Amino acid sequence: MAQQLFSPSHLSHSSTSNLRHISLMSHNGLLLLVALLLLLGVSLPWIASPLFIFPKKSSSYSYSSLPSNWRDYSLAQAAKFVAKEGTVIVCTVSYPFLPFLNNWLISVSRQKHQDRVLVIAEDYATLYLVNKKWPGHAVLIPPALDSQTAHKFGSRGFFKFTSRRPRHLLQLLELGYNVMYNDVDMVWLQDPFQYLEGSHDAYFTDDMTKIKPLNHSHDLPPPDRNGVTYICSCMIFLRPTSGAEILMKKWIEELQDGTKAYEGNDQPAFNWALNKTASQVDLYLLSQAAFPTGGLYFKNETWVRETKGKHVIVHNNYIIGYENKMKRFHDFGLWLVDDHASESPLGKLE
Repeated sequence: MAQQLFSPSHLSHSSTSNLRHISLMSHNGLLLLVALLLLLGVSLPWIASPLFIFPKKSSSYSYSSLPSNWRDYSLAQAAKFVAKEGTVIVCTVSYPFLPFLNNWLISVSRQKHQDRVLVIAEDYATLYLVNKKWPGHAVLIPPALDSQTAHKFGSRGFFKFTSRRPRHLLQLLELGYNVMYNDVDMVWLQDPFQYLEGSHDAYFTDDMTKIKPLNHSHDLPPPDRNGVTYICSCMIFLRPTSGAEILMKKWIEELQDGTKAYEGNDQPAFNWALNKTASQVDLYLLSQAAFPTGGLYFKNETWVRETKGKHVIVHNNYIIGYENKMKRFHDFGLWLVDDHASESPLGKLE
């Protein structure tokens, strides 16, 4: 068939336009075509032509709409700027935690989800630094804390700002966004969104070190003999549903009612909220193998070896102290900042 299409007799009957078309395939014709494409590539962006062949940064909110003073930047503005496909990834950070934020961001960037990240800054130093390096990706919801308030993981200052978390999440839900919350002492090894099966209201992880079967139930675990569950409040995914809003409101209520009992620690309050709203909220317990607690991942070598390749987000908990957490990340090859800072949207922090 090819021989017939390009036989001399076929070419002898070709029109003048066909001959011109074939001439474009000559050496000079190809050079002309390349030059034309280069010209289009350079000139069309300047005239805002819809034919512009290079991709533009996709954002539902333009850089020109960002405020000149970051103190005026609202949560609604920030969420609109960063949201992709209706989803925002949120963390809350104070200035001393910036190295951990950068480490977490590198791992998020490796999964191509960094553009969805919104940093809720707890002090103005964090707000200005993040937005200087990465405009539009940090917002502060007053009141601001002192920049050194939460230096120690587990300290009273640390709990002071984590206890504000459910209010931030509720606001985002009320704005209509899916919300993933992460503590920044986490590292992503895979894309977690592929594990958010179904359309449940709230997804969360178990903080227990007892090994579950790989096909374990995704229901809220039953309370122990003391009526307590051990769900982690450090990795949560919420859909903008009435059920998720009920859960957040109950969490806020539990924190307000149990201030002395919790000493500001939001996790026990989150567990009580889960148990008290279980009949009203569609809950989903994420895979233990995919989202292991630090007490399992860092302390059970046999389990880690047996579940190799299944880990998605690793949480560096079950250890106290800023320096201790950093050292453990170093020891397990999960402290990425030293050699891979260029992969973070913030770059290298001085």
